[in-house]
Amino acid sequence: MLKSVHLFGCSSGFVSNLLKPNSIVGFSLNFISSKRLPTSSSCSSSRLSCASNASMFLAPRAGSFKAFCGSTCSEANQDGTSTSPLSMSESPPPSSSTVVHSAEKIRNVRFCQWCGGQTKHGIPDDEEKLRAICTVCGKITYQNPKMVVGCLIHHDDKILLCKRKIEPSYGLWTLPAGYMEIGESAVDGAIRETLEEANAEVEVTSPFAQLDIPLIGQTYIIFRGKLKKPHFSPGPESIECRLFSLDDIPFESLAFSSMLVTLKLYVEDVKAGRVSFHYGTINKRPGTGASDIHAYTLDYHLRL
Repeated sequence: MLKSVHLFGCSSGFVSNLLKPNSIVGFSLNFISSKRLPTSSSCSSSRLSCASNASMFLAPRAGSFKAFCGSTCSEANQDGTSTSPLSMSESPPPSSSTVVHSAEKIRNVRFCQWCGGQTKHGIPDDEEKLRAICTVCGKITYQNPKMVVGCLIHHDDKILLCKRKIEPSYGLWTLPAGYMEIGESAVDGAIRETLEEANAEVEVTSPFAQLDIPLIGQTYIIFRGKLKKPHFSPGPESIECRLFSLDDIPFESLAFSSMLVTLKLYVEDVKAGRVSFHYGTINKRPGTGASDIHAYTLDYHLRL
């Protein structure tokens, strides 16, 4: 039912991304590019500057969420495993701070997705970030954030939450949410996720929040919605589904920082008598894991 992508590398080591079928396979595989270097047969030009990085492997199917793991902190799993760096022969970068910054962000790709050739990591001409560049065909692999969509269902002055039956954050509470799939809109994805996780048919009424988490390459879009029928039950990824009054929301037992921020903002709005749309950036504290849901700051918060 679900796919798992394991990434090895960056400053903290082993990280994992778990997602559903038919979606783009992880943060590191969301690529759209056919750009070539000036010399397509090799990446050994002195114009490239490279830094030591690690490798990426595809893993078999496994149970998962929906939250992706970054290099130093994550909404998903994390441990301290690391791998040997790639051997680089290119000249040193013009700015060491640029490469350090890029190396912290990059999720490494060892083989080219087009021709299967081995990649090396360097900064292409006219660019500033570290990229995975094929040593055979010269194409550059670009990595893009993942979109997570979900629903905040308000029914009888209560909020619908699901207790997770899968790792990461097994047994903790979350809004029904997950990765948006190819071929669907954000609204369609939020409705689908709610049906899958809570067996609930919902009508989306308005957007509520967009929350970016740059460190782990995720953007959350949460919609407000209402039940079409007053029926819900645990789906295959949920142990339990329950309606909570605003005063009884289990803030200390939530699965992810994104859920904590969303629910806190909603409770504040309801108590203030006006529900707004929110944009913000969740900056996770480097070195924290999935269980550290309070280790963040909410920056650039806009209430519209």
